[in-house]
Amino acid sequence: MKTLATLEPLIARLREVQHLNSAASLLSWDQETYMPAGGGQARADQLATLQGLAHDKLVSPEVEALLTQWIDPATGQARDQPGDAWDEPSRALLREVWRDFSRARKLPSDFVKRLGRECSLAQQVWTEARGQNSFARFLPSLRTIVALKLEETRYLGYRDSPYDALLDTYEPGATVAALTPLFTTLKARLVPLLNRVMESRAAVDDALLFQAYDPTRQVEFGKLVLTAMGYDFDRGRLDLSAHPFTTSFHPTDVRVTTRVYEKEFSACLFSCVHEGGHGLYDQGLDQERYGTPLGEALSLGIHESQSRLWENCVGRSRPFWRCFYPLLQQLFPEQLKAVEPDRFYAAINRVKPSLIRVEADELTYNLHIMLRFEIERELIEGRIAVEDLPAAWNDKMRDYLGLVPPTDAEGVLQDVHWSLGAIGYFPTYALGNLYSVQLYEQARRDIQGLEEEIAAGRLTVLKKWLNQKVHRWGRTFTADHLIRRVTGSPLSPEPFLAYLEKKYGELYRLGG
Repeated sequence: MKTLATLEPLIARLREVQHLNSAASLLSWDQETYMPAGGGQARADQLATLQGLAHDKLVSPEVEALLTQWIDPATGQARDQPGDAWDEPSRALLREVWRDFSRARKLPSDFVKRLGRECSLAQQVWTEARGQNSFARFLPSLRTIVALKLEETRYLGYRDSPYDALLDTYEPGATVAALTPLFTTLKARLVPLLNRVMESRAAVDDALLFQAYDPTRQVEFGKLVLTAMGYDFDRGRLDLSAHPFTTSFHPTDVRVTTRVYEKEFSACLFSCVHEGGHGLYDQGLDQERYGTPLGEALSLGIHESQSRLWENCVGRSRPFWRCFYPLLQQLFPEQLKAVEPDRFYAAINRVKPSLIRVEADELTYNLHIMLRFEIERELIEGRIAVEDLPAAWNDKMRDYLGLVPPTDAEGVLQDVHWSLGAIGYFPTYALGNLYSVQLYEQARRDIQGLEEEIAAGRLTVLKKWLNQKVHRWGRTFTADHLIRRVTGSPLSPEPFLAYLEKKYGELYRLGG
């Protein structure tokens, strides 16, 4: 039987590609955290060069020769010889490398460099535009990004919608046709539940979260929670950025960021926990398979499932706060000493339609995603012009959440994704929510007394389960195969919806 050892010539070349991508990621991390404002133009050129080199190495004749030696190009599957078959890890590696190679080969090197450079420049412009509350400042950059992404869809090809070509970048196999009925099902249950919650007479007050909380101590508490989760600070770090994110250069160097507002306690803590979930995934990947698909995260939907599982199923749960609330009270006695745990739990879980996605409660969060999914689809399909995005955004916010952003900074400019060229990314957040609950419910079945362990602050029991069930496999399986393998069932919105109905039914005393 042929094993990964047979593929070592290919793996060596893949690692060279990954070294270039890791170097580019490091420059991008620095751009978001410590780069001086005047370094933007040079940084864009540096990133474009590295991304172009990585692309050229991946689609080189040498890589193609190795792949076609082992793969049937017509099927994208490994060729077996009589009496000499491939083992499963090798099959998975060849399948996924062929996918990456086939997609990359469709994109001209010059295009890859142009896209990388323009996205780097646009990211800096977005930061300035958001700070200035000026969509007009961002508009020329966004026009360029959208034009480039449309060009990308033509290179990649698609069967039904050009948006499918972009979705597939982040969630392999995802399509508008598959996501639309899923989101329709979610909306059909979420909107009535939201209406019942808003009509409830149960008083839930979150004013206590908007007192003055010392920013330094907020970050200190975030680090404490990250450490308890099992995030390894010898292989990672926590910094500040305009938009929280996680970046990984290797399982031994995975970095997370957060943002801090003095009078908005939840923002720092839950972005720490959220990004920590991403960080645990990347730290849990197989180091021996670095540079290959078997050492990479499966999809952004699965990646997001890790962050949402930790942020919501754990971080907003009663068991979690049985351990961590007394510690928080010690850090902020003036604000919280007289606040009962039940009142604090209700405050961090209050349902309140809000303007900002990353600060949305669990119930309304997916409505923010559906809004973005619809806007991106209409933008890429040519039914919304770039200059009309603020009005379209505000209309959909009114339809979905009953709110109209008073400023573009709180509306169409709030997310960094478009400046990064990450159109097609947003739907993975909704998929991540669904995966997260399905996985967490399975963890509860598999780990005896899981919630008692969490209440005692022993969070690493869950981390170890996720390492074994999800992280270590990389892209060995498809997302559908992985979720069936771990939970015994395909992805379904039912566990997520049942979780929300139970949690908020109790909190808001909704009855039957």
